[in-house]
Amino acid sequence: MTTPDDDRERTVTRRLRAAGCVFAEDEARLLLAEAGDGPGLEAMVADRVAGRPLEQVLGWAAFAGRRIVVEPGVFVPRRRTELVLRQASAVLSTTDEAAGVPGGVASRPLAVLELCCGAAAVATTLAAEHPGLDLWATDLDPVAVHCARSNLGERGTVVRGDLFDGLPASLRGRVRLIAANAPYVPTDAIASMPPEARLHESPLALDGGADGLDLHRRIAAEVGDWLAPGGTLVLETSERQAAETQEALVAAGHRARIVRDDEIDGTVVVAVAR
Repeated sequence: MTTPDDDRERTVTRRLRAAGCVFAEDEARLLLAEAGDGPGLEAMVADRVAGRPLEQVLGWAAFAGRRIVVEPGVFVPRRRTELVLRQASAVLSTTDEAAGVPGGVASRPLAVLELCCGAAAVATTLAAEHPGLDLWATDLDPVAVHCARSNLGERGTVVRGDLFDGLPASLRGRVRLIAANAPYVPTDAIASMPPEARLHESPLALDGGADGLDLHRRIAAEVGDWLAPGGTLVLETSERQAAETQEALVAAGHRARIVRDDEIDGTVVVAVAR
């Protein structure tokens, strides 16, 4: 015997499947759970059928077992960025605040920064896993900054700026860890991205320049001014671009290695300041 809830789920599933949603049944259950018995279900289904990312329709994205607030227009955290989180968390778990820092430099707590933070999924999760951090996040997109502040709350400071530009000078030379998912999609490749990203996420979060590595080169050139001696940068890249990202960081004087996780299609370069 079917129930009204069963009928609603089947109806929503059919509409999502007709719109090309590959995981229509799973998405229907999520939309129904989020809408509850309220009147918002129709608007949510219509948004999803029109191509808006599921996470923006729901208002949250699943990331490392947590819900991250995602507002319309904001870059949706990808599962592959969990590799950035894991590498960053490992750095914090295996060093203390004074590790690798000459005497006197660590008189103030060393900071942790998420660069090009978007919704600040990495920073928000680090704040939960490692309480008490002097935590910062920065992004150029004002909508992303608003969203990041919603996620971080009082656990960190979010500023707007182009890479390091919005940060206070007092952070120079004392950042222990920088986690970054800077844009690395080549400009010409954006047109071939899925419409969920191409039409509903800010180009500021996608466009990495002609070969996708403009921001990576800038980070490599500037990060040494902000990292404490022995500080670590964890920078997301693609498997195809990883060697060039690593080369840029080595050329800037840092030790750098590539870490790959095939299961989640994640690639990062981990660089340590000399």
